Amino acid sequence: MNAITVEKLNLWYTNFHALIDIDMKIQQNKITSMIGPSGCGKSTFLRVLNRMNDLIEGVKTEGKIFLDGENILDKNIDLVTLRKKVGMVFQRPNPFPLSVYKNITFGLEIHNMYSEDLLDSIVENSLKDVLLWDVLKDKLKMSALELSLEQQQRLCIARLVAVKPEILLMDEPCSALDPVSTARIEELIVELKKNYTIIIVTHNMQQAARVSDYAAYFLLGELIEFGETEQIFTNPKDKKTEDYLTGRFG
Repeated sequence: MNAITVEKLNLWYTNFHALIDIDMKIQQNKITSMIGPSGCGKSTFLRVLNRMNDLIEGVKTEGKIFLDGENILDKNIDLVTLRKKVGMVFQRPNPFPLSVYKNITFGLEIHNMYSEDLLDSIVENSLKDVLLWDVLKDKLKMSALELSLEQQQRLCIARLVAVKPEILLMDEPCSALDPVSTARIEELIVELKKNYTIIIVTHNMQQAARVSDYAAYFLLGELIEFGETEQIFTNPKDKKTEDYLTGRFG
């Protein structure tokens, strides 16, 4: 089942054509990785999915992206509701300078989704989802900035999970982490796909091969190839994809 359907997506930064005629169907409860050299449009594509590019002056977008039957590029779409459905995790953890507890309840308060008597259980369940509850259950009042980088990234994911999104966007979520922490976050990502559709941008080919079900290869704003990860990595249909994966390009 498709979670997101992209039709003829084009995006310009003023005169620079950053995304060119992108067509893609992203599967529900699967992990889709975006791969390709720097500047090829991966992160731009990711940000289109919750309209973060709208914040950049001079951006023009054409095409359609369907989520729950609605075209999220429609000018009348409610962006607050969209960003509740489609949450984002960034390269570096960005916890708020608040307590662990307040970090998780922040989104609930913004979206008016909470009742006081449910907050404790939502915090507990969100931390359990990212495997932090046992570590932090007695430290909920401590500043989130005192956590390790890995714990901060998990907390940022817990903050999203608390508002029950449908889609998790992850822009190189392990780039600031050491190999051990990276492995743990990868295990978490795979676990989370039971309940969420996940789209991840990564420069780490091994990571894409390890965690994703589908892979999309971007080059100079174009989607060169998209399919099941195993097929893309073992039997790419396009020579450009093969050249990138074998290190002859990019």
